[in-house]
Amino acid sequence: MFLRRKQKDTQPLARGESVLSPDVRRQKIQDRIHYLKQQIYYSKWCMTLFFLISFGAAVNFRFLPPISEQAKHLLGEAPPPTLISVGLIVYAFSALILILGRMNTGSVRFRGWSHIGYLSAFYLFYYYTGLLRGNFWSVFIAGLTILGLEGYRVWSACSESIKKEKEILAILDK
Repeated sequence: MFLRRKQKDTQPLARGESVLSPDVRRQKIQDRIHYLKQQIYYSKWCMTLFFLISFGAAVNFRFLPPISEQAKHLLGEAPPPTLISVGLIVYAFSALILILGRMNTGSVRFRGWSHIGYLSAFYLFYYYTGLLRGNFWSVFIAGLTILGLEGYRVWSACSESIKKEKEILAILDK
């Protein structure tokens, strides 16, 4: 069965694997292609989830019950909006730098799920302060940029790796 290996899954067959039967080699390549396609699907699902959360934020989370006074007392005072905005800017630049670094290494693994949590937290911080309406677009644009770049990075690296794997399959089929 297919075992997940980190970077090795996208590399052509190693020297020791050339002694494997053609059927086993073909199956390993098909498993790697499946893994690569799965990473592309993850990026699409992550973007879809972000749009759904953003839709909820755009309507000011009307479907959620209002925060009770007891919960507000338990949570304490809301952070200042400028502090939340500074946090969003620092997070966005940090995330973009990490994504650009992964672009240079050619990593194919999708790493966007944590971004959904962070972006949702910024929506919730602004919701808690009562300033979500005025700050929705800043979180949305930051999220769109971060997740769009991560999705492009994964699509680009995986598409290139799939092309190489299919070329190897074509050689095996001859």
